[in-house]
Amino acid sequence: MDVSIIGSGYVGTTVAACFADLGHDVVNVDIDESVVRAINDGDAPIHEPGLDDLVAAHGGDDLRATSDYDAIRETDVTLLALPTPSHDDGSIDLAAMKAGAEAVGEALAGKDGYHLVVVKSTVVPSTTDGTLAPLIADASGKVEGKDFDVAVNPEFLREGSAVEDFREPDKIVLGTTGSERALERLRTLYAPITDAQDAAVVETGRSEAEMIKYANNAFLAAKVSLINDLGNICKEYGVDAYEVADAIGLDDRIGERFLRSGVGWGGSCFPKDVDALRAAARDVGYEPLMLDAAVEVNDRQPERLLALLDDHVDVAGERVAVLGLSFKPGTDDVRNSRAIPVIERLQERSATVVAYDPVAAGEMREHFPDIEYADSAADALAGAHGAVVVTDWDEFAALDGEFDAMADPVVVDGRRIVDRRDGVTYEGLTW
Repeated sequence: MDVSIIGSGYVGTTVAACFADLGHDVVNVDIDESVVRAINDGDAPIHEPGLDDLVAAHGGDDLRATSDYDAIRETDVTLLALPTPSHDDGSIDLAAMKAGAEAVGEALAGKDGYHLVVVKSTVVPSTTDGTLAPLIADASGKVEGKDFDVAVNPEFLREGSAVEDFREPDKIVLGTTGSERALERLRTLYAPITDAQDAAVVETGRSEAEMIKYANNAFLAAKVSLINDLGNICKEYGVDAYEVADAIGLDDRIGERFLRSGVGWGGSCFPKDVDALRAAARDVGYEPLMLDAAVEVNDRQPERLLALLDDHVDVAGERVAVLGLSFKPGTDDVRNSRAIPVIERLQERSATVVAYDPVAAGEMREHFPDIEYADSAADALAGAHGAVVVTDWDEFAALDGEFDAMADPVVVDGRRIVDRRDGVTYEGLTW
């Protein structure tokens, strides 16, 4: 198929490269000319395992980029993959999506024949029905259901494994008004995946598809916060929360995934989506107490990490190493990383912070330009009076003799990635 994708962020670029790899002809539309040039030169504009190879293989050929929305007229389907950040009150900011929908509509005004527009971005229920589809219709002068359809196809891509998640999805959700033309085009789009494996395909309504994405992320965020809450209790009783989690994970009603207790969740999806769902619930008069509690537990974990450090060393005026800055391993994304509140609270304690991350130091410099950034974990630990582990990069599991260079070898591990060893005062956050 001929596919156009509006937006070249984490979702747009990954989805574009993966569709090109499936055999579709793909064009990315983005207002950032540097991103357009990068894709056409075969360079991935973001860090994501496996993406560099795909963009290098397809960029400038069956994966192209442009800043011209008119390019969508030559395609069969257009995916809107634009950001939906949060307002201060947690509600969803639709500015980019509205602008994108209007631009798509204006481009479609000059197209003959049927077109399918797909909302890939995360939006609250009724957004497509009440806002985006009417905007496209008004801007195009065309009739929805006759000249074009709008579908909802949420993404379930985890940063750090997005390419793998696209290729081997747990589910593919297709939300439509019931239009058989829209469904057939979506089925064709994903046929290379569904024909090759037994991926579950959920065909549902548009608002249901919108809600499925929020429910998915809210459930996972709540699961992590629950295991963190249980882990905090375990720590108070001297119980290893990971042994407890291994046992309860054997219950198929619970499952073993997302039971790694630690310093909490971050990233671009969980915080934004949970906040948006909470705000949307309050808009219709419902108080989401369970989700409020999940957020509160998550917000407390960084302080619990530092409280354990306080038990062993007064960090005022002392060098403290922060190992890991990205919100999870495998990505340079620091959005809502737990390292941000950890660094802020270390600064409130008047500590001298030295930070290290294999790929995310540059991104974190935008938040903290004045702290020291080390070139290696060993450099960060040298002379430090304490260290906190915030991201579970594999290389931290290999640390050993590097701790000998610490002035005060106290390590508080927020991710259970560092092994206990002689000569090091080691505290696990929930074990």
